[in-house]
Amino acid sequence: MRNIHMRLLISSLGTLLALAAVAAAAAPDPIRAVLDAQAAAWNRGDIDGFMQGYAHSSRTTFVSGDEVTRGWQTVRDRYAKKYDSPVKMGRLTFSGLTITKLCDDAAIVLGSWSLRRKKDQPHGKFTLLFRRLPEGWRIVLDHTS
Repeated sequence: MRNIHMRLLISSLGTLLALAAVAAAAAPDPIRAVLDAQAAAWNRGDIDGFMQGYAHSSRTTFVSGDEVTRGWQTVRDRYAKKYDSPVKMGRLTFSGLTITKLCDDAAIVLGSWSLRRKKDQPHGKFTLLFRRLPEGWRIVLDHTS
């Protein structure tokens, strides 16, 4: 009788562990959710919505080429100036994302970006440093090429 109870207990624990693994795999990644929300905002022409993915801080940093832009507002103004029309914004997609958690409140994301516009299709790579802040996961450093 004891062996039957033990087998039932082990079987139940195995089932619970399998269900927990499936639930964890099905749960949306909060960092990916930030990137998905950014792409959706961009594609509707909403720079301010796109910027919600960045930490609203004077220390937020954006690097592209040989230019370093510091501060959420300055990064926002750069985007608004460079992409001041739907034609310039095009349709943004992110792909090839690799999300690596560094610790409980920091992660690095490597990926590719592309814009689909009428006259061209610029694209490149990015490295993002995310931090988990009181408002959720946010980009604190964006290095885009």
